[in-house]
Amino acid sequence: MLKHLLEIHQKSLKNNIDFYTPNGLHVYFKEPIDNDKIDIENVISTLEGKVPSHLFADIEMVIVGWFEEFEKRDINAFYDSGTICISNIQDDEEDLLDDLLHEIAHATESEYGYNIYGDEKIKEEFLRKRKHLHDILWSHGYKAPLSFFMDSEFNQEFDDFLHKKVGYDKLSPLVQGLFISAYAATSLREYYATAFTEYYLDSNHNFLKKISPQVYKKINELQNPDFLDTGP
Repeated sequence: MLKHLLEIHQKSLKNNIDFYTPNGLHVYFKEPIDNDKIDIENVISTLEGKVPSHLFADIEMVIVGWFEEFEKRDINAFYDSGTICISNIQDDEEDLLDDLLHEIAHATESEYGYNIYGDEKIKEEFLRKRKHLHDILWSHGYKAPLSFFMDSEFNQEFDDFLHKKVGYDKLSPLVQGLFISAYAATSLREYYATAFTEYYLDSNHNFLKKISPQVYKKINELQNPDFLDTGP
């Protein structure tokens, strides 16, 4: 028993020591990860193996810990000014990888926003789906004006409508075949970030290509650094 406890303690220490990745990403522990089954170095290594290095261009640090924003905004990760802040409370390595990929997506918006959104094809695809979502929800008794659905930016009132009035448990089956997930419907940026995450988690891409062809095409283009520029 003592040997087992010592092994758990040593693994916990290993998993909560600041480190730099081969690509120069600094991983800093504000608080230790609460799950000793998670090997964060393994997760970060997997992440850097999946995502091309140029898509990390705007990221300098990952901070693991607890932040007031998590509770205020009902989130468990966010990206801000070159830093990914991610919760130390994680279910497993897959959960952690999913959160990191999602925030890398938001980082790419800072570096490559024109490439992603400049031709408005993703926005057009998103708003078509929002119009369809309005019709679906209306037919199920969730009545809200169409104009409410045609703003592509994040809107707290609209988010509350989906999250609290409809509820993601009821929304999820209604958006099957329309959005990758219920969360993808909340805003254009989350539509993109959710698709970005799906792109790297599902290597055959068939589901993403079928559900969101324009955003899939754009993410595929992002893989090639020669295609990219930072402005018009």
